[in-house]
Amino acid sequence: MTQTCPSGATPAEAQAFLDAHPEVQAFDILLHDSNGIARGKIIRRHELMAIYEGGRHLPISILGLDIVGEDVEETGLIWEAGDGDLRAWPVPGTLKAQHGTDPARGELFLGQYHLDGTPMLSDPRHALKRQVEALAAMGLQASAAFELEFFLLAPERDGQGRVQPARDVVDGRRSTRTEVYSVDQLIGMQPLFDDIYAGAALAGIVAETLISEYAPGQYELTLHYRDDPLSAADDLVRLKRIVRAQARSHGVVACFMAKPMEDYAGSGMHLHVSLRDETGRNVFTEAPGAGWTDTIRHAIGGLLQTMGESMLIFAPHANSWRRFANQSYAPVAPTWGVNNRSVALRIPAGDGKARRIEHRPAGVDANPYLVAATVLAGIRRGIEQRIEPGAETTGNGYDHHAGGIPRDWRSAIEAAKGSAFLKDALGDEMHRTFTAVKAAEYTRVARAIPELEYELYLHRV
Repeated sequence: MTQTCPSGATPAEAQAFLDAHPEVQAFDILLHDSNGIARGKIIRRHELMAIYEGGRHLPISILGLDIVGEDVEETGLIWEAGDGDLRAWPVPGTLKAQHGTDPARGELFLGQYHLDGTPMLSDPRHALKRQVEALAAMGLQASAAFELEFFLLAPERDGQGRVQPARDVVDGRRSTRTEVYSVDQLIGMQPLFDDIYAGAALAGIVAETLISEYAPGQYELTLHYRDDPLSAADDLVRLKRIVRAQARSHGVVACFMAKPMEDYAGSGMHLHVSLRDETGRNVFTEAPGAGWTDTIRHAIGGLLQTMGESMLIFAPHANSWRRFANQSYAPVAPTWGVNNRSVALRIPAGDGKARRIEHRPAGVDANPYLVAATVLAGIRRGIEQRIEPGAETTGNGYDHHAGGIPRDWRSAIEAAKGSAFLKDALGDEMHRTFTAVKAAEYTRVARAIPELEYELYLHRV
């Protein structure tokens, strides 16, 4: 039976895709959990239209899983809810073909709803949508884009059991040097990157500049600005799947850990954001010869004030916290500056018409929907409360340890649990789900005994 789709997707969208892609035989239907991991099913071509007409029942527990896909009962989404089914509906505009699949497959993002059509608020996408709508109520629209940093690693470890950079797919050469901004290093991986760009283009993602980054085997892809933060987050999660799939097809491992190599910089997921008013004017843009606008100052003030209690969103895993160290291009204090990569919030140099804030704390392992929701909520608070950011940081931002950021994962979990701001940013249900999952993951890590402890203590204490 055809029902009204609460997300706004229509069967006409599905039919148009099927008509345009007779070669596609199956679809990955994907719901993103609190960690940003895509979970779902692979359906056959003939099943697609039914999802647009009546949704697809999926268990509520999908949104209450930890990083390895195990139940976290403390979320209240498992046995407390009887592990019942809710209805997932297509997200409009997310039905895409996938590059290099054989037989050809498509991909569709889903949003989770209760059976009566109201949003299931432990779905991260709904948390971001709430913040977009809250800004709209203020007459403001955010534009956004993420940067994607990642490592390409060999499938085998080195003699000490450590991960190592992948060999070039062109000639098998392996560099163990940093090779920052090396164009030749990019050429060695050109066939793989050609496939990544092809996959992005097929998915409607405008992937732009490619950079050899600040560690062996580390790369960065920048994404074109989006007028909608939801589309920007969709681009990021979809591009990660594309990079992982194309790397696998070339015998390479794509790694999105925040810090896979102990002696080198980790991988960030910087978010660039600006605001437009109802006329389309960028409200962060200053008049020629004038100082910063009140709006951009207050937006920065709100982000700085809320950064400490929000760090669990930006650094959600045990490994995330290894990324924060002096001189590592990851911020260690709530600071802001202009054209300065040692601060947490950077105003990039350039044309004032494109004035924006670059939010730098998040690692590539973070959930982009929750990162964007939290950043927009911080900006909104700053503007509503007219929060001043304090003095700009100049020079080496690592010399300015202003405090205000938790120093480890456990402290970040406790700060997030008690944060009224984060409850507002995510909504009560998403906040409860996310912090419960993180607490369960912390327990899993804390009770494990790493090999290093046997090496240090087994024969000495």
